[in-house]
Amino acid sequence: MPVSLPAALDPILPLLRCPSCGADLSPGDGALRCPRRHSFDVARHGYVGLLTGARATSGDDGPMARARREFLAAGHYAPLRAAVADLTTEADLSGRHGRPGRSGRPARVVDVGCGTGYYLAGVLDALPGAVGLGLDTSAHALRAAAKAHERAAAATWDVFRPFPIESEQVDVVLDVFAPRNPAEFHRVLRPGGILVVVRPFGGHLAELRRRVPQMVTVDPDKEQRLHQALDPYFESARTERVEYTTPLTRQEAVDLVLMTPSARHVTEAELSDDGDLPEEVTVAVLATAYRRR
Repeated sequence: MPVSLPAALDPILPLLRCPSCGADLSPGDGALRCPRRHSFDVARHGYVGLLTGARATSGDDGPMARARREFLAAGHYAPLRAAVADLTTEADLSGRHGRPGRSGRPARVVDVGCGTGYYLAGVLDALPGAVGLGLDTSAHALRAAAKAHERAAAATWDVFRPFPIESEQVDVVLDVFAPRNPAEFHRVLRPGGILVVVRPFGGHLAELRRRVPQMVTVDPDKEQRLHQALDPYFESARTERVEYTTPLTRQEAVDLVLMTPSARHVTEAELSDDGDLPEEVTVAVLATAYRRR
């Protein structure tokens, strides 16, 4: 029996293009199809499988997605989610804050590397009437992202490939702790649209890094490389510095390690046997809104 299409996918369909030939996509029998008969199934969990060919290997596996979902649900990154939402609500979206803009459509938000959809849901809560699309390589994470918000659709995609999205039709692109593709961000954003990039700095998770040597460190040259990559396409409009400490239970400390790329270097069993995990951790993050050049 064909899977029914999620309601959140309908307002996003005009934005999507066939990854194989670039044609429009239309719904039918639990899938999206183009006039050239390329077909992309909708999984029973609610996300669309747009990614074809060689599989990307960078996405969350099942345990990483579980750890991410449970840690974020505890609210430790709520101030960061609020900062991301604030940057979008303060932007000029041409009257699209919950209302149709000049084009007669709601604001469109695309979260690249969306994970479980936590930050996309926060932005959609802040922009009543806006619609969202989360893109990620991980089917495990997208199972949660497809249910993260009633106005959020989700699809498999690799940030390093040309996006299956119409040019200059997106109002907000989110990139939160995710890889970046500046040229594609620029192409899909409409003139006046904004890109929000979130990345760690300085002492982010320093207490954990001191106790768990396998954790990936914060590259001191990260900011310089970010500016070099974005400068040809974007100019910085505003940066929010989000820095605070948050208490952790033992399981939350384990989940915080396991939801990051560090999970590929240390096991849950090794962390659970470690009696020296911190009871609080520093969150140090920069969130910047960029304008399209």
